[in-house]
Amino acid sequence: MIVDDAVVVRGLVSRWVGLESDMQVVRVCKNGREALEQFDVANPDIVVLDIEMPELDGIATLKALHQRRPRLPVIMASTLTRRGAEVTLKALSLGASDCVPKPDINQTPGAAEGFRRELIDKIRHLCGRRSAARPLPRHEIRAAPLTHKALGSDIKQRAFSKILPRAILVGASTGGPQALQVLVKDLVPVIDRVPVLIVQHMPPIFTATLAEHLGRVAGKPAREAINGEPLKAGMIYVAPGGKHLALIKREHGVEVVIDDSAPIHFCKPAVDALFLSAASALDGRALCIVLTGMGADGKKGALAIADNGGNVIAQDEATSVIWGMPGSAVNAGACAAVLPINEIGPKAVRIVLGDFS
Repeated sequence: MIVDDAVVVRGLVSRWVGLESDMQVVRVCKNGREALEQFDVANPDIVVLDIEMPELDGIATLKALHQRRPRLPVIMASTLTRRGAEVTLKALSLGASDCVPKPDINQTPGAAEGFRRELIDKIRHLCGRRSAARPLPRHEIRAAPLTHKALGSDIKQRAFSKILPRAILVGASTGGPQALQVLVKDLVPVIDRVPVLIVQHMPPIFTATLAEHLGRVAGKPAREAINGEPLKAGMIYVAPGGKHLALIKREHGVEVVIDDSAPIHFCKPAVDALFLSAASALDGRALCIVLTGMGADGKKGALAIADNGGNVIAQDEATSVIWGMPGSAVNAGACAAVLPINEIGPKAVRIVLGDFS
């Protein structure tokens, strides 16, 4: 189901989805009221929902849709504005599965193509795991032990390296903003000891807003990273949208690098850019956390960190919206633990404090 008050967007998305052999548009609605009226008959597997609409906006529509079907996957389509970023993050906190930035219709065809590819990929991945459309409430999360049977007989869990990390590195994509709020709050006891660096697949403007939200959650300084600044404990650094975040070792210490090179795995920022650079800049003394997200970004970097003496923790499948990124790190044999989201932060705190049990 497509819900958007812009006729151009409705037409583009309808056409793109209609060209996919495994997808079908069941309804096209111009506002939230229409969507709710037609929802039961249309019975969609997923909804692409605009933020700003007349009569009933995206937030109100999202709440009503999830009252009818709590685990319905919903992708929020938002403009690249400060207002759009704020409302989108609110929607994600209320259970929206993911977001896609709308292209400016006056931009080059390449912008529309990027929007098409991202939207189609997210629809396909989210419909492939419908039951995980909304993160489980914290009291419902239960730890599942990492077993060879669950992961495959050829997957081995690494022992925890008993090296104190100099930084906590986090990578996330689909479902990341919700998971990051839980993680950052749980990391508060050690943020003054080590810096926290976060790569969340998000466009410009959105990442700055995300940093502000995480800073409020943690009660610690949080912002987009700045090129050339020294890496310091007590800070939460977020990779700026449209740029890569990396680290480099200098004579006087470790510095932040903001890189405008090509996308990695179609992602910019990319988790691998941070993880791979940190393996060298921090001499492997890092704790990497791979959170929910589609694709395999972060796998190579996680292996590099682990092979250089660091530790890697992946979010488990049960609490991930999509178990692509964490699953790829697990299946590559990079991880020392696979945990539900509400256990990752406490485990990370113990590691920073020297408890590797």
